[in-house]
Amino acid sequence: MADIDSTLVALVQQRCPRCHQGPLFTHSALNLAHFTEMPVSCPVCDQTYEPEPGFYFGAMYISFAFSTGIMLVVGLLVYNLLGDPDTWVYVTAVALVSLLLTPLSLRYSRTLMLYLFGGTRYDPKYAAGR
Repeated sequence: MADIDSTLVALVQQRCPRCHQGPLFTHSALNLAHFTEMPVSCPVCDQTYEPEPGFYFGAMYISFAFSTGIMLVVGLLVYNLLGDPDTWVYVTAVALVSLLLTPLSLRYSRTLMLYLFGGTRYDPKYAAGR
């Protein structure tokens, strides 16, 4: 695997914040039975993924921000594309899109939580192959 020097690229690819190589999740986001499962530590550099018990409770605030953004974007799209339809169209569209994006919202809220508040920064000496 090629080294990822960019923190933004590693975050988008959901990789370890220290080595930018190890995956943060054990299964694909499309695996609805296991999309939330994370290994205890990075398989490449052994960085722990849960700095303290209950660490990811804070991710629900990030997830709330994602959900609010989704609601606003979908609401504006429905309004502009469909010309202010009935309320049930807004509710249905927002609920459907929110449900479909739940795996990504949860995973990226946890990833952001770990990158912003996990206390670990990129260190190239932990990257594989160095």
